[in-house]
Amino acid sequence: MKIAVIGGGAAGFFAAISVKEHHPKSDVHLLEKTNKLLSKVRISGGGRCNVTNGCENIKQLTAGYPRGAKQLKKAFQVFDNKDTWLWYESRGVTLKKELDNRVFPTSNNSQSIIDCLQNEISRLGITIIENARVTAITEGANTLVLTIKSEELIFDKVIVACGGSPKKSGLYWLESLGHKIENPVPSLFSFNMPNESITELMGVVASNATVNVQGTKLRSSGPLLITHWGMSGPAILKLSAYGARILSDRQYSFVAQVNWISTSNNEDVSEALRVLAAKHSKKHISNIKPFGLPTRLWDYILRKCEIPLEKSWGDIGKKQINKLVTHLTNDIYNVKGKTTFKEEFVTCGGVSLESIDINTMQSRHVPNLYFAGEVMNIDGITGGYNFQAAWTTAFIAGKLG
Repeated sequence: MKIAVIGGGAAGFFAAISVKEHHPKSDVHLLEKTNKLLSKVRISGGGRCNVTNGCENIKQLTAGYPRGAKQLKKAFQVFDNKDTWLWYESRGVTLKKELDNRVFPTSNNSQSIIDCLQNEISRLGITIIENARVTAITEGANTLVLTIKSEELIFDKVIVACGGSPKKSGLYWLESLGHKIENPVPSLFSFNMPNESITELMGVVASNATVNVQGTKLRSSGPLLITHWGMSGPAILKLSAYGARILSDRQYSFVAQVNWISTSNNEDVSEALRVLAAKHSKKHISNIKPFGLPTRLWDYILRKCEIPLEKSWGDIGKKQINKLVTHLTNDIYNVKGKTTFKEEFVTCGGVSLESIDINTMQSRHVPNLYFAGEVMNIDGITGGYNFQAAWTTAFIAGKLG
């Protein structure tokens, strides 16, 4: 068999390797539209490559996918995060799980993953063709014809692993074959707050915040990072993933409610502040920080409540405690826009899973055409979930079932 894999990213490399391992006699060609191979792998996790998530079971793993969870539940029974771990370690790349369940190479360098994938491609004799943008796929007699520039190449089977497209028009060549396309919108983005003074605290991290989008059921908890443009960090990125379509419909203009301490019982918060006031009555309120809040954030909240930083805890009245409770548990910020992570962008949308047989990753419209990775309407929250979906779907597609 002559096989083409379209896309030189994580899913493309893994699919090409899977084809060759399942069908050793096949002739596999990996086609990449640019000369940048594995670019997302290189920059993922700050250059460390967040290979997968180390959660314990498939139920926990599927909880990390706003879209595609139901279908992935079945796919993970074939190849899950534990299989990913074994796959890399059996090829000489040792991995480690961090406290937040993110999995990285012990080298803390994405080059370890890149070298492993490239070595496998070389060992298996897979041909890589760069600067080969596929503009059309047409059906031949039990074959598929790929148009690259003015040339037509004929293959027995094709795996599309070209990654997500920021615009629906970028997927027209697949839509024209009968595939349903879910309109792509950004996922995993941070919130811009151009009119909020909180940006003065850039670099501050609230270790356990809960964020709601006002007027929706969207809610997310975790570390929150204040940036010079607004808010980011796992709590925000997770919220953006689950709310990708809703926030797009609102044109990224909405109100974010922040509970800085993730404590929902206001009476408990009031009581904790009253205990502090009694215990440290003569100390400045700015010197004793409740709930483990960072100093700069606590000072900012005091200023919002119009409480002087040098005021003593013993001089805090009921009205000021109520104000503090409000700002600690329900701080309001106006969001106007988003910031995506350029080359690391993740999309919600793509080829609808209605158009794909998840058992084989084969198209329901075009025989011998398969899909893997982010080109499909599958995306995960931050934490290694998107790479895991790529490894899993690519492994299955490579079986050419």
